[in-house]
Amino acid sequence: MSNLSFSFAPEIRPLAARMRPTNLSQYIGQKHLLSEGSPLYNAILAGRCHSLILWGPPGVGKTTLAEVIAHHADANVIRLSAVTSGVKEIRESVASAKDHLAMQGQRTLLFIDEVHRFNKSQQDAFLPHIEDGTFIFIGATTENPSFSLNNAILSRARVYQLKALEQQDLMQAIHSALNNDEQLQQKQIEIDNAAIEKLALAGDGDARRTLNLLEQAIDMADQQNDKLIVSENVLANVLPAHIAKYDKGGDLFYDLISAFHKSVRGSNPDGALYWLCRILAGGGDPLYVGRRLLAIATEDIGNADPRAMQVALNAWDIYHRVGPAEGERALAQAAIYLASAPKSNAVYTAFKQAKHDIANEPSFEVPHHLRNAPTNLMKDLGYGAEYRYAHDEPGAYAAGEKYLPEEIANRKYYQPTERGLEQKIKAKLDYLTEQDNLATRKRYDRD
Repeated sequence: MSNLSFSFAPEIRPLAARMRPTNLSQYIGQKHLLSEGSPLYNAILAGRCHSLILWGPPGVGKTTLAEVIAHHADANVIRLSAVTSGVKEIRESVASAKDHLAMQGQRTLLFIDEVHRFNKSQQDAFLPHIEDGTFIFIGATTENPSFSLNNAILSRARVYQLKALEQQDLMQAIHSALNNDEQLQQKQIEIDNAAIEKLALAGDGDARRTLNLLEQAIDMADQQNDKLIVSENVLANVLPAHIAKYDKGGDLFYDLISAFHKSVRGSNPDGALYWLCRILAGGGDPLYVGRRLLAIATEDIGNADPRAMQVALNAWDIYHRVGPAEGERALAQAAIYLASAPKSNAVYTAFKQAKHDIANEPSFEVPHHLRNAPTNLMKDLGYGAEYRYAHDEPGAYAAGEKYLPEEIANRKYYQPTERGLEQKIKAKLDYLTEQDNLATRKRYDRD
């Protein structure tokens, strides 16, 4: 059973399929997992395979590694794609694996591509058969398994993260194709190292994309006598304008937003600008960045520079008024301003602590002196009694007065820093605290 087959007729298979490695010695990249002598390398070579999840971006060798593992394990292979399969196909796969083991004495490796697309019920259907060893389970996913797969599967299959291939890996894949593919060997291809480097760069970590570009370049090559010349002009027509990687709502989306936020928080305008442009180039929503800037203004800058909120709001407003072309520049200006601004999370932590206390402590009574007293009855009950009108006091400040419930009268939430405008706020609050300490008129007896 296979609905994810690469068994095309040889003459029509694309170069990337023809060059798919069949054993570990041909596999390119992922040295952090498969360097010679590493535990996974030794296990695959010895044919000892366990259930696992291969997590990584497209074109980094997830399917190929599953094929390599199956080859070394001498296992029967069943391939399914979660895009087109359901519980019916899963049950048929289980039955086929059991029959194969009974009749051939050979274990089955079940490979599920895009496994994150299975829902919880479909994922649960695998569990007993992974548990009893009916098959070796290998799932491939481009999504973070922590969010997309059941904990029950994660506890039964080890997760390996595959990384985007390095440029040297992609150049090695190109050289391997030029030297070993039978169809390319029948052609006299002339391509220099500079062109190979450009193809690898355009591949952007994706081996399948790189080999597809190589095949297109050869198809469009200039023919001189019997030679096919991959010239600068050919590459100019083949290589697309660079499209930055960006998967809306996926792992890379959150990674880029995180890098942007942390660059601004870390007072690095260059990093903020770089990650902003990566998001925009990948087709990210500029206004999502605008919303994040507003969050940063209150979370990481606060009263150290209150103008940050206005700058972020203005950028948002400008984007709406003039459109993306000019509006993106306004977002860039706001990002640089916020990255360069003094930082304080004093407002953020004070607000967070106050909310925590409200949620976890009793609802203390509002002190009588702070209550409103619009009726005689309320005045008779003591509402508003002994309230001190600050404007009638020296410096418009009622020294010694309290504004929190008596049970928490001396609690401090806001602790301003010595940075930016907050330095002046701190000096002002320190002065008022000193006035409170010197005051002869106190609200509560224990003060």
